[in-house]
Amino acid sequence: MPNASFKIWSNAKIFLMTEDAQHQFIESGAIVTHNKSIVWVGEVQDLPAQYIDNHSAYYDVEGRVVTPGLIDCHTHVVYGGNRANEFALKLQGVSYEEILLKGGGIHATVNATRALSEAELMQQSLKRIQQFIAQGVTSLEIKSGYGLDYQTERKMLRVAREIGKLFSLNISTTFLGAHVLPHEYKDKKAYLDYVTEEVLPNLVKENLVDAVDAFCDKIAFDAEELENLFSKAKDLSLNLKLHSDQLTNSKGAHLAGRFQAWSVDHLEHIDEVSIQILAHSNTVAVLLPGAYYYLQETQKPPVDLLRKYKIPIAIATDCNPGSSPCLSLLTALNMACVLFRLTPFEAFKAVTKNAAQALGWSDKKGQIKVGFDADFVVWDINHPDELSYYIGANPCVSVINGGEIIYDK
Repeated sequence: MPNASFKIWSNAKIFLMTEDAQHQFIESGAIVTHNKSIVWVGEVQDLPAQYIDNHSAYYDVEGRVVTPGLIDCHTHVVYGGNRANEFALKLQGVSYEEILLKGGGIHATVNATRALSEAELMQQSLKRIQQFIAQGVTSLEIKSGYGLDYQTERKMLRVAREIGKLFSLNISTTFLGAHVLPHEYKDKKAYLDYVTEEVLPNLVKENLVDAVDAFCDKIAFDAEELENLFSKAKDLSLNLKLHSDQLTNSKGAHLAGRFQAWSVDHLEHIDEVSIQILAHSNTVAVLLPGAYYYLQETQKPPVDLLRKYKIPIAIATDCNPGSSPCLSLLTALNMACVLFRLTPFEAFKAVTKNAAQALGWSDKKGQIKVGFDADFVVWDINHPDELSYYIGANPCVSVINGGEIIYDK
């Protein structure tokens, strides 16, 4: 009933993901949506009469679990080609850094992405996006960074925006021009000046950028080099994110904390002093177990220290063609528990409530709550812990985004 005044999702076991951890479940619940928002949630027996009329659409969830829609807060899902040819090299012990310095890695994807038309890039990216939706993802961040020139960065961000429109998905776009130094530049300062003063302002004029990101590590840029870019982003009223401390202790968290970045991501090599700095900001620590697993890293993010200083932890796929060709946020949940020792509850919070915070959506996404966006998922499970327990399973039955069904098995 497309013109129904209200939509009622009833007979559901609702996992709220709200602040009150002691009352997360409504055993026999209902959700009422209207104009893309949740207007009521509670026990079926308490459903107000005003919502029960001939103009309301009714959906029987048949006792299944309903959770907030999953949020993947760190992806590079728009890119050209793949890097399957590098997989064997990695297995032989060739490092990520060695592959990059030999012209592979990010540079190979830059060449492949530059070569595609916007339509071709869209076609390749859609195949990946459809897999995310089918596994309960209603919102995701998409980065540029495989162009390293104005035209290709623009092309990537235009595709990201169009994906949101095509699938009615919630997309947050991130400009990652400061990914690595492109081959045509020999001087980091000259390239960063180009990114900061030419590329970024023009992309902002087209409303293509929600946030600015950079790669702060030994194979890319250091924190001091990124200072001007972050200052410019703030001047343009943009939010900030940062790849940091993945391969070395780059101290990028100091920069992220000082600029009140939405998130600082990877963090395998972050130290306690840097975490203390984050504790004085609202910055989320985004852990990326797919990259840790795929690169066969040995140093894990210091989860116990993040807990000690009460840093919000989010989990994401880091979907990209080189270091984390992971198309499943559910798999990332399992990895976060097994590899990083997050509890199932911590992991689920990391892809809902905390992931929303990492994208500036704390006031509207990541929870089933009156006034929040009507983004939720119906699962064929008995408890949300099963989402991080299984490997390779997809119990997603239906995906509702903005009160509309965008996937139904």
